[in-house]
Amino acid sequence: QVQLVESGGGLVQPGGSLRLSCAASGSIFRIYVMGWYRQAPGKQRELVAAISSGGSTNYANSVKGRFTISRDDAKITVYLQMNNLRPEDTAAYYCKLSIMAGPNVGDYWGQGTQVTVSS
Repeated sequence: QVQLVESGGGLVQPGGSLRLSCAASGSIFRIYVMGWYRQAPGKQRELVAAISSGGSTNYANSVKGRFTISRDDAKITVYLQMNNLRPEDTAAYYCKLSIMAGPNVGDYWGQGTQVTVSS
């Protein structure tokens, strides 16, 4: 059984910063891609950032230069540093990890953490 626990969301003023964390636990043998997605009310869930096992990163155009994704495989944790936040960044943020647990590789989602950017 694999569990993901997210933390770090909250209310922040425009221009502020937040750091999201997503820690995995369970019978995990290998971690592949780690990513962050977000979903605003009435909108589809979208990819924000992803990082491969080799450290290659991919960002949505809307967050390039403001957000940074990183990973700590020893802690089985992925982070999202969000700077210069804008009201349009308001959404529920979800982590997704591609993990080998037992003989299978599967995608696991966190429970979501709310980020609200407002003055």
